[in-house]
Amino acid sequence: MVFVSAPADPSTEQAAIGHDPAGPVEVSESELASRLRLAVTRLHRRLRQQTAGGLTPSQASALASIERLGSPTLGALAARESVQPPSMTRIVGALEALGYVSRVVDPDDRRVARVAATAEGQCVLQRGRTLKNAFLADQLHRLPDEDREALGALTALLERLVEREDP
Repeated sequence: MVFVSAPADPSTEQAAIGHDPAGPVEVSESELASRLRLAVTRLHRRLRQQTAGGLTPSQASALASIERLGSPTLGALAARESVQPPSMTRIVGALEALGYVSRVVDPDDRRVARVAATAEGQCVLQRGRTLKNAFLADQLHRLPDEDREALGALTALLERLVEREDP
Protein backbone atom coordinates (compact mmCIF):
# COMPACT_ATOMS: atom_id res chain seq x y z
CA MET A 1 0.00 0.00 0.00
CA VAL A 2 1.00 3.58 -0.63
CA PHE A 3 0.07 6.56 1.54
CA VAL A 4 -0.69 9.84 -0.17
CA SER A 5 -2.16 13.10 1.01
CA ALA A 6 -5.86 13.41 0.46
CA PRO A 7 -6.88 15.61 -2.46
CA ALA A 8 -7.55 19.22 -1.53
CA ASP A 9 -10.71 19.18 -3.65
CA PRO A 10 -13.46 17.51 -1.57
CA SER A 11 -15.37 16.60 -4.73
CA THR A 12 -12.74 14.07 -5.79
CA GLU A 13 -13.33 10.36 -5.69
CA GLN A 14 -11.14 9.75 -2.63
CA ALA A 15 -12.97 12.33 -0.53
CA ALA A 16 -16.32 11.10 -1.81
CA ILE A 17 -15.73 7.65 -0.34
CA GLY A 18 -15.37 8.94 3.18
CA HIS A 19 -11.64 9.59 3.66
CA ASP A 20 -10.60 12.39 5.97
CA PRO A 21 -9.39 15.13 3.58
CA ALA A 22 -6.85 16.34 6.13
CA GLY A 23 -5.10 13.00 6.66
CA PRO A 24 -3.15 10.53 4.56
CA VAL A 25 -5.10 8.16 2.35
CA GLU A 26 -4.07 4.55 1.87
CA VAL A 27 -4.28 3.56 -1.78
CA SER A 28 -3.07 0.59 -3.76
CA GLU A 29 -0.42 1.04 -6.41
CA SER A 30 -3.08 0.54 -9.08
CA GLU A 31 -5.27 3.26 -7.55
CA LEU A 32 -2.27 5.58 -7.36
CA ALA A 33 -1.38 4.74 -10.97
CA SER A 34 -4.93 5.57 -12.04
CA ARG A 35 -4.96 8.91 -10.21
CA LEU A 36 -1.52 9.81 -11.53
CA ARG A 37 -2.52 8.91 -15.11
CA LEU A 38 -5.67 11.00 -14.89
CA ALA A 39 -3.86 14.01 -13.37
CA VAL A 40 -1.08 13.88 -15.99
CA THR A 41 -3.63 13.51 -18.79
CA ARG A 42 -5.63 16.50 -17.57
CA LEU A 43 -2.50 18.62 -17.16
CA HIS A 44 -1.34 17.63 -20.64
CA ARG A 45 -4.73 18.64 -22.08
CA ARG A 46 -4.56 22.03 -20.33
CA LEU A 47 -1.02 22.61 -21.61
CA ARG A 48 -2.00 21.68 -25.18
CA GLN A 49 -4.57 24.48 -25.03
CA GLN A 50 -1.73 26.97 -24.59
CA THR A 51 -0.73 27.17 -28.26
CA ALA A 52 1.01 29.56 -30.60
CA GLY A 53 0.86 29.83 -34.33
CA GLY A 54 -2.59 28.29 -34.75
CA LEU A 55 -1.24 24.75 -34.80
CA THR A 56 -3.30 21.64 -34.21
CA PRO A 57 -1.93 19.24 -31.58
CA SER A 58 -0.72 16.92 -34.38
CA GLN A 59 1.05 19.75 -36.17
CA ALA A 60 2.65 21.03 -32.97
CA SER A 61 3.85 17.55 -32.07
CA ALA A 62 5.26 16.93 -35.55
CA LEU A 63 7.02 20.31 -35.59
CA ALA A 64 8.58 19.60 -32.18
CA SER A 65 9.72 16.17 -33.41
CA ILE A 66 11.21 17.70 -36.56
CA GLU A 67 13.17 20.14 -34.42
CA ARG A 68 14.31 17.36 -32.08
CA LEU A 69 15.29 14.95 -34.87
CA GLY A 70 17.06 17.52 -37.04
CA SER A 71 15.89 16.81 -40.57
CA PRO A 72 14.05 13.48 -40.59
CA THR A 73 12.53 11.76 -43.57
CA LEU A 74 8.74 11.73 -43.72
CA GLY A 75 8.81 8.00 -42.95
CA ALA A 76 10.99 8.46 -39.87
CA LEU A 77 8.77 11.31 -38.71
CA ALA A 78 5.61 9.25 -39.25
CA ALA A 79 7.13 6.41 -37.21
CA ARG A 80 8.16 8.80 -34.42
CA GLU A 81 4.66 10.30 -34.31
CA SER A 82 2.95 6.89 -34.64
CA VAL A 83 0.89 7.92 -37.67
CA GLN A 84 0.59 6.53 -41.18
CA PRO A 85 2.84 8.12 -43.83
CA PRO A 86 -0.09 9.67 -45.77
CA SER A 87 -1.24 11.41 -42.59
CA MET A 88 2.27 12.73 -41.99
CA THR A 89 2.43 13.98 -45.58
CA ARG A 90 -0.72 16.04 -44.92
CA ILE A 91 0.60 17.35 -41.60
CA VAL A 92 3.94 18.35 -43.11
CA GLY A 93 2.14 19.92 -46.08
CA ALA A 94 0.14 22.12 -43.71
CA LEU A 95 3.30 23.07 -41.77
CA GLU A 96 5.04 23.87 -45.04
CA ALA A 97 2.12 26.07 -46.16
CA LEU A 98 2.42 27.98 -42.86
CA GLY A 99 6.15 28.44 -43.48
CA TYR A 100 7.15 26.44 -40.39
CA VAL A 101 9.04 23.67 -42.22
CA SER A 102 10.83 23.22 -45.49
CA ARG A 103 11.60 20.11 -47.49
CA VAL A 104 15.23 19.47 -48.29
CA VAL A 105 16.76 16.88 -50.58
CA ASP A 106 18.91 14.27 -48.84
CA PRO A 107 22.51 14.93 -49.97
CA ASP A 108 23.29 11.19 -49.95
CA ASP A 109 20.17 10.05 -51.82
CA ARG A 110 18.48 12.68 -53.97
CA ARG A 111 15.31 10.55 -54.10
CA VAL A 112 14.73 11.09 -50.38
CA ALA A 113 13.09 14.23 -49.03
CA ARG A 114 13.75 15.43 -45.54
CA VAL A 115 11.95 18.11 -43.55
CA ALA A 116 13.54 20.77 -41.40
CA ALA A 117 12.07 23.43 -39.14
CA THR A 118 12.43 26.94 -40.49
CA ALA A 119 13.44 29.88 -38.30
CA GLU A 120 9.76 30.84 -38.16
CA GLY A 121 8.83 27.30 -37.11
CA GLN A 122 11.42 27.39 -34.33
CA CYS A 123 10.02 30.73 -33.16
CA VAL A 124 6.50 29.27 -33.03
CA LEU A 125 7.76 26.34 -30.96
CA GLN A 126 9.54 28.71 -28.57
CA ARG A 127 6.44 30.91 -28.23
CA GLY A 128 4.37 27.81 -27.47
CA ARG A 129 6.84 26.67 -24.82
CA THR A 130 6.83 30.16 -23.31
CA LEU A 131 3.01 30.17 -23.16
CA LYS A 132 2.96 26.74 -21.51
CA ASN A 133 5.62 27.74 -18.98
CA ALA A 134 3.76 30.98 -18.19
CA PHE A 135 0.53 29.04 -17.68
CA LEU A 136 2.24 26.63 -15.27
CA ALA A 137 4.07 29.44 -13.47
CA ASP A 138 0.76 31.24 -12.94
CA GLN A 139 -0.82 28.07 -11.56
CA LEU A 140 2.18 27.46 -9.28
CA HIS A 141 2.10 31.08 -8.07
CA ARG A 142 -1.40 30.47 -6.72
CA LEU A 143 -0.25 27.60 -4.49
CA PRO A 144 1.07 27.89 -0.96
CA ASP A 145 4.86 27.54 -0.50
CA GLU A 146 4.59 24.02 0.94
CA ASP A 147 2.62 22.82 -2.10
CA ARG A 148 5.23 24.29 -4.47
CA GLU A 149 7.95 22.52 -2.48
CA ALA A 150 6.00 19.25 -2.69
CA LEU A 151 5.63 19.72 -6.46
CA GLY A 152 9.38 20.27 -6.72
CA ALA A 153 9.98 16.92 -5.03
CA LEU A 154 7.28 15.27 -7.14
CA THR A 155 8.83 16.66 -10.31
CA ALA A 156 12.14 15.04 -9.41
CA LEU A 157 10.33 11.73 -8.85
CA LEU A 158 8.48 12.02 -12.16
CA GLU A 159 11.75 12.73 -13.95
CA ARG A 160 13.23 9.57 -12.43
CA LEU A 161 10.11 7.61 -13.36
CA VAL A 162 10.25 8.57 -17.03
CA GLU A 163 14.00 8.05 -17.26
CA ARG A 164 13.81 4.44 -16.08
CA GLU A 165 14.45 1.90 -18.77
CA ASP A 166 11.79 -0.66 -19.43
CA PRO A 167 12.66 -4.13 -18.10
